[in-house]
Amino acid sequence: MLIFEICGYIAGICTAVCFLPQTVKTIRTHDVAGLSLLSYIVYALGMLCWIIYGYSLQSVQMIIFNAPALIFALLIIWQILHRSNTGIKQ
Repeated sequence: MLIFEICGYIAGICTAVCFLPQTVKTIRTHDVAGLSLLSYIVYALGMLCWIIYGYSLQSVQMIIFNAPALIFALLIIWQILHRSNTGIKQ
Protein backbone atom coordinates (compact mmCIF):
# COMPACT_ATOMS: atom_id res chain seq x y z
CA MET A 1 0.00 0.00 0.00
CA LEU A 2 2.87 2.38 0.77
CA ILE A 3 4.21 2.03 -2.79
CA PHE A 4 0.91 3.33 -4.14
CA GLU A 5 0.99 6.33 -1.79
CA ILE A 6 4.54 7.12 -2.87
CA CYS A 7 3.56 6.74 -6.53
CA GLY A 8 0.64 9.13 -5.97
CA TYR A 9 2.87 11.75 -4.38
CA ILE A 10 5.44 11.46 -7.18
CA ALA A 11 2.67 11.85 -9.77
CA GLY A 12 1.30 14.87 -7.91
CA ILE A 13 4.68 16.56 -7.73
CA CYS A 14 5.32 15.91 -11.43
CA THR A 15 1.92 17.36 -12.35
CA ALA A 16 2.43 20.35 -10.09
CA VAL A 17 5.76 21.35 -11.62
CA CYS A 18 5.46 20.09 -15.20
CA PHE A 19 4.83 23.57 -16.63
CA LEU A 20 7.30 25.39 -14.37
CA PRO A 21 10.15 25.28 -16.94
CA GLN A 22 7.85 26.54 -19.72
CA THR A 23 6.51 29.28 -17.45
CA VAL A 24 9.98 30.47 -16.48
CA LYS A 25 11.19 30.38 -20.09
CA THR A 26 8.14 32.27 -21.35
CA ILE A 27 8.48 34.96 -18.70
CA ARG A 28 12.21 35.37 -19.37
CA THR A 29 12.10 35.37 -23.17
CA HIS A 30 8.60 36.77 -23.79
CA ASP A 31 8.45 34.29 -26.68
CA VAL A 32 4.93 32.85 -27.01
CA ALA A 33 5.00 32.11 -30.73
CA GLY A 34 4.89 28.33 -30.37
CA LEU A 35 2.37 28.17 -27.54
CA SER A 36 -1.28 27.24 -27.99
CA LEU A 37 -3.69 29.48 -26.09
CA LEU A 38 -6.50 26.95 -26.44
CA SER A 39 -4.37 24.14 -25.02
CA TYR A 40 -3.45 26.17 -21.96
CA ILE A 41 -7.05 27.28 -21.43
CA VAL A 42 -8.26 23.66 -21.55
CA TYR A 43 -5.43 22.58 -19.24
CA ALA A 44 -6.19 25.38 -16.76
CA LEU A 45 -9.87 24.47 -16.79
CA GLY A 46 -8.94 20.86 -16.06
CA MET A 47 -6.72 21.89 -13.15
CA LEU A 48 -9.49 24.11 -11.77
CA CYS A 49 -11.93 21.20 -11.97
CA TRP A 50 -9.46 18.92 -10.16
CA ILE A 51 -9.13 21.51 -7.40
CA ILE A 52 -12.90 21.81 -7.06
CA TYR A 53 -13.24 18.02 -7.08
CA GLY A 54 -10.47 17.71 -4.49
CA TYR A 55 -12.25 20.26 -2.32
CA SER A 56 -15.49 18.27 -2.56
CA LEU A 57 -13.62 15.13 -1.46
CA GLN A 58 -11.71 17.10 1.19
CA SER A 59 -8.49 15.92 -0.45
CA VAL A 60 -5.72 18.30 0.55
CA GLN A 61 -3.29 16.49 -1.75
CA MET A 62 -5.45 17.07 -4.84
CA ILE A 63 -5.72 20.76 -4.03
CA ILE A 64 -2.05 21.23 -3.16
CA PHE A 65 -0.74 19.37 -6.21
CA ASN A 66 -3.09 20.97 -8.75
CA ALA A 67 -2.95 24.57 -7.49
CA PRO A 68 0.64 25.25 -8.67
CA ALA A 69 -0.14 23.71 -12.07
CA LEU A 70 -3.15 26.02 -12.38
CA ILE A 71 -1.06 29.04 -11.41
CA PHE A 72 1.65 28.17 -13.98
CA ALA A 73 -0.98 27.65 -16.70
CA LEU A 74 -2.64 30.98 -15.88
CA LEU A 75 0.73 32.75 -16.03
CA ILE A 76 1.37 31.30 -19.48
CA ILE A 77 -2.15 32.24 -20.64
CA TRP A 78 -1.50 35.79 -19.44
CA GLN A 79 1.82 35.84 -21.30
CA ILE A 80 0.19 34.56 -24.51
CA LEU A 81 -2.54 37.20 -24.31
CA HIS A 82 -0.10 39.94 -23.36
CA ARG A 83 2.73 39.12 -25.77
CA SER A 84 1.05 37.56 -28.78
CA ASN A 85 0.37 39.57 -31.93
CA THR A 86 -3.14 38.12 -32.00
CA GLY A 87 -3.75 38.41 -28.28
CA ILE A 88 -4.82 41.36 -26.18
CA LYS A 89 -2.06 43.89 -25.55
CA GLN A 90 -1.92 46.45 -22.80
